[in-house]
Amino acid sequence: MAKKNKEKIPYYPYPEAKIICSCGNIMKVGSTVKEMFVEICSKCHPFFTGAQKLIDTHGRLERFKERLAKKMEIDAKKKKNKKSSD
Repeated sequence: MAKKNKEKIPYYPYPEAKIICSCGNIMKVGSTVKEMFVEICSKCHPFFTGAQKLIDTHGRLERFKERLAKKMEIDAKKKKNKKSSD
């Protein structure tokens, strides 16, 4: 008769480990580490809160608008040169 494989039961040496979020929320769960720091949790994540945050990192939107404006100028000059040469 073949032996049945026993399911591995997770071993958590810290049954009351602290998970600390950057928003200040503290959760207690079983873990292999005593404390863990996270950037975002269910209390502050937009998916769970329903709030939307627009994050503009280092002026990304402004840089995009500048590139778009330059491209539009170049395209306009090309069209003008093309019309004048015809």
